[in-house]
Amino acid sequence: MKSTSLIALIAFLSLSLFILSACGSSKSDRALSGGGIGAGVGLVGGALVGAPLTGAAVGGAVGAGTGALTDEDDVDLGKPVWRD
Repeated sequence: MKSTSLIALIAFLSLSLFILSACGSSKSDRALSGGGIGAGVGLVGGALVGAPLTGAAVGGAVGAGTGALTDEDDVDLGKPVWRD
């Protein structure tokens, strides 16, 4: 039961990160914002299964990778807050 929940959670987080990590226009902006979003979502997901730090690390890595591998035309959520 625990492994099924973990697989479902990972699938959900991966889809969420693909959609949410598309902030910014440069690869570094997108990787940074994706990593931040992924770490937050991974922290919450990891806390649900008893491993918040592992969840944050995995979520951050997946989010950063997704943000770096997508481009601005895939999903555009606007200018990052750290850019003027």
